Amino acid sequence: MKTLFFCARDIRDYFGGIIDTRDLNAAPANYEKFSALNDAPDIQKFLFDLMEIYDHRDAGCNSAICGETGIDGLRLDFNFGLRLEVPRGNFHVTISDDAGDEIFFERDLSDVRLISVEKYFIRWRVEVFLDGEKIFSHAVDLAGQTILIAFSKQIGLGDALAMLPFAKEFAKIHGCRVEIFLYDYLREFAANLYPELVQVDTVSFEHYATYFLAMYGGSFPFCRADFRNEPLEKMAGMILGINTLPKKPTFKPTLPRQIVEPYVCIGVQASATRKGWLYPGGWEIVVDCLKNLGYRVLCIDRHAQQTNDGITIRKPANAEDFTGDFSIMERANMLYHAEFFIGLGSGLSWLAYAVNCPVVMICGFSKDWFEFYTPYRVANRLVCNGCFNDVRVNFVWNVCPYHKGTPRELECQKKISPRQVLNAIERLIVDKNLRHNDS
Repeated sequence: MKTLFFCARDIRDYFGGIIDTRDLNAAPANYEKFSALNDAPDIQKFLFDLMEIYDHRDAGCNSAICGETGIDGLRLDFNFGLRLEVPRGNFHVTISDDAGDEIFFERDLSDVRLISVEKYFIRWRVEVFLDGEKIFSHAVDLAGQTILIAFSKQIGLGDALAMLPFAKEFAKIHGCRVEIFLYDYLREFAANLYPELVQVDTVSFEHYATYFLAMYGGSFPFCRADFRNEPLEKMAGMILGINTLPKKPTFKPTLPRQIVEPYVCIGVQASATRKGWLYPGGWEIVVDCLKNLGYRVLCIDRHAQQTNDGITIRKPANAEDFTGDFSIMERANMLYHAEFFIGLGSGLSWLAYAVNCPVVMICGFSKDWFEFYTPYRVANRLVCNGCFNDVRVNFVWNVCPYHKGTPRELECQKKISPRQVLNAIERLIVDKNLRHNDS
């Protein structure tokens, strides 16, 4: 049986400069979106390669399609996008948008497995004809069904925490039973926030539908739009078709306070050192000021030292060393009892936010609207900044795309002054009426 990939969107949206379509033998320079074009081997390979961002691509393409249609050999499910198996015969298939009038695919098929490139929520409608007579019609209807939401291993801690609330919201909106697949490090914490969500150990492709929460820059079809154009908190909503922000869950600590004195947690590391606060000696200045105010200052990064991009970031020598391979739940309990957290645009800041620990976020590489809102965000907007959200470049793949190799390299993170950070801390202390030593 032949496998054929198709796009809901115009296929040209996904070339996006990656391939000159005029070089493809099957693609005239002024082609339109004809389904016959999808048979071209180069285009089929391109569409298959687009899906490499999914951890379970090969299984999704090859595993059994579980949805029975009542017609021998005709099977349908939505476990890796739309998957339709058409037996040998004189069949004609039309796939459209049940929420609109867009026809995504229409052609004669025989002995074919049809798989959509898009895996996000679409209200698919499938109509199948045999010898000119309609024999099957189905539109996505999640009510009463069991759905799997699978979190990609490629997303970071902050991404996962921003996406997690949408699983419960999806179940509420559609009246379905939602199960979630998470990698081990986050499972205990997710169970604390959402004990009603069933967690599964594998992606089985045996549900009515499976939706994959992943992140990737550019025109890749994992989402309806480039994630850099929207707040991170909306990312999962864009994949799952939800336009509202779910209610923030309540964390329930599992450990009593372990440290008697008032303490502040800091996180100086991020997934890449370019996201760090790069002002020379800045962390040491802030730690000294906090200690003078009577706080213990605990560095809770996983590693005391990190090197990449040609940059090394170390734990401030004057901060207490609480680095190490602690579980997310252990870190969550520590943050829950802290006076506040000082960090970056990174996972620990999202974890602090999730447990309602006030956050001072030092972050100039992205725009203010991208991460969660905190009134104590610190950035220098008088220098080059925010290119993480600039779709003309790729901050993840290219260190400082506008000024690499010049004196202005990474000035978004280098020219945030300690005074700016201390101003935010002072506002937080006043706002929260925190006790500290004024002597």
